Amino acid sequence: MARGNSQVEHLLRRAAFGPSGPDLYKLASLPATVVTTQLLEYELLPDDVDERIGDSAHVGVTTRGGQFSPNTSIEDARQRWLFRMVHSQRPLQEKMALFWHNHFATAYSKIAGVVGAVQATKMMALKSGELPGPQGQLETFRQHALGNFRNLLIEMARDPAMVVWLDGRTNVRARPQENFAREVMELFTFGVGHYTEEDVYAAARVFTGWNLRNATNGVTTDPATYYEFFYNANQHDLTAKTFTFPIYRDGGRTIPARASAEGMQDGIDLLTALAHHPETARRLARKLWNFFVSELEAPDPAFVTAVANEYLLNSTEMKPVVRFILRSPWFLDQDNWYARYSWPAEFVVRAIREVGWNGFSVDTARAPLVNMGQSLFEPPDVNGWELGPGWFSTGAMLARMNFASTLAANQRFNLGRAAAPFRGTPEDVRDFFLDRLSPAPYEREPRADLLAYVNAGTAWTGSDTQLNAKSAGLAKLIVGSSEYQFI
Repeated sequence: MARGNSQVEHLLRRAAFGPSGPDLYKLASLPATVVTTQLLEYELLPDDVDERIGDSAHVGVTTRGGQFSPNTSIEDARQRWLFRMVHSQRPLQEKMALFWHNHFATAYSKIAGVVGAVQATKMMALKSGELPGPQGQLETFRQHALGNFRNLLIEMARDPAMVVWLDGRTNVRARPQENFAREVMELFTFGVGHYTEEDVYAAARVFTGWNLRNATNGVTTDPATYYEFFYNANQHDLTAKTFTFPIYRDGGRTIPARASAEGMQDGIDLLTALAHHPETARRLARKLWNFFVSELEAPDPAFVTAVANEYLLNSTEMKPVVRFILRSPWFLDQDNWYARYSWPAEFVVRAIREVGWNGFSVDTARAPLVNMGQSLFEPPDVNGWELGPGWFSTGAMLARMNFASTLAANQRFNLGRAAAPFRGTPEDVRDFFLDRLSPAPYEREPRADLLAYVNAGTAWTGSDTQLNAKSAGLAKLIVGSSEYQFI
């Protein structure tokens, strides 16, 4: 199987979750600009992936008593998200949902400790319309994946999971709670160095009364029960709030005193100012450089300026920003190919897509993902995961290698059948798997090591038994190699 279009494959590693075998054939003849458009305009494609859960032609999920419950069981929610990453026709939507999940890092365990497991899962992952209550945070990330950042920021400020996570439930006029006020500036928008402690206190007052309405019937274990955002006008600080940075286009820095019924506008004004701040634009540009372009090189100042300008000129709309990046010379530069460390979820999903999934369950990946350092819906703290080389401890790399072994062994017969047309020589078999699994380019010595593995043992005959065993071994070695950890 000759490689198709290396530019398209680079695009699929970064803006999707890697090319499956069919992708290599289907997209090989298309220009990268066409594939970029297909990825960006995902609303034109059906979002029917959940309907395929349980279909034998797709990766499996586990069930409990015959009931798959991703709206009320966080483990099932993790499986559903992995399933979507593997099979969605809208991979860039899932990729950006993962990006926002880290940007607005919110952990299930704290929320479950406050409202219980069922309600915490609903807050994190409820699919709209499947149970009573507001959609989960993940669905909001999908809805706004390439939407307007200012609107997403407002949605996060009143997202029930975020309200619990950053203690907004207790933010009242007499005792302003500073957690969300601090993080919305430090982590979600313009970052350290652009606000003062006085700004944090003023922002805490802005969000007084942005609380949570209690469970509808008080029984948190009832899936029909739900919490929802509630603006408590009686608990809102009605006085003016002054900041050290501009809030309004005319340069005004003071949010005026308002009647309690109009007090939510304080928060809308502040979040709008933060979203449109030039430093927010630059900070997002740097994060997007690391996500789409390179973690091996510092962000190019020209890139940061260009992307920040695109963001501000488009009033914080993200689709034009991501389109600009995917068509930019920085993204297309071959020096930046395989220049980003794959997140554990990306590694697992890419491996499943490239190795195969028939007879494999995404549930098998849950424990390995924890050992790799990424349990979905469970970032370590409000800063999110430590990215780049931070993913790679000795134990985390061993977990990746073990997952490669488990997946390859499970798929040995499927891999053997796929390699059958190339069974003539050990070199052909090795090259087929390097081709299919698309790791970063192998140097001469590791290529020779792979060939030595195929030749080890009895003389090569290409029998089914020999081919199945060596196919599984090659997949294990390649997916577990350092070259495969880069995308």
